[in-house]
Amino acid sequence: MTQILIVESSPREADSASRQLTDRLRRRLEQQYPTANVIVRDLAKAPPLYLDAVTLKAISSKDTMEAAALKDAADVSDRLVDEVMTSDILIISSPMWNFGIPASLKAWIDHVVRAGKTFNYAGAGVEGLATGKRAFLLLASGGVFSEGPWKPWDFVEPYLRQILGFIGISDVQTVRAEGMNIPALAPDAVANGERVIEALAL
Repeated sequence: MTQILIVESSPREADSASRQLTDRLRRRLEQQYPTANVIVRDLAKAPPLYLDAVTLKAISSKDTMEAAALKDAADVSDRLVDEVMTSDILIISSPMWNFGIPASLKAWIDHVVRAGKTFNYAGAGVEGLATGKRAFLLLASGGVFSEGPWKPWDFVEPYLRQILGFIGISDVQTVRAEGMNIPALAPDAVANGERVIEALAL
């Protein structure tokens, strides 16, 4: 059975363009995979804790006795990692804030990118362990960042692709609702993204 993990990060709920794209893609995927198990990790409603000293120690300790003593601190991170590793399809839905991602999404990344869990050190490099998965990036922005003069300011898609590739996910497709703050583009921004979703090969 296919498992789909949806990671939401916009706090704008029904007003969120990225969430609207998520809803459309979810409907398509559920039609394609009617028996799929869908996990929704809403970071706006339940943000993971930022890595503090205790959590860092818990998720990086090599001492099994110490790790057991810090188990409570590691449980959240372990659960987030398990959701990634047991899913076949990963959807990351994010607005662009100040050219980057929301802090809650960065915190989630810090929990799931873990040595020995989603990647291993291999020689002089690393080996991603989350292989054989597909990912969709559903991104919303006030300007246009897929092309044109503002493209170098996009620290969302390149960063997320790099992170996913680091843990072994190279099959990544991006859908955008862009120009949300540009009067001439805003009315069609979500609809344009939804048309791209309709054309995706799932």
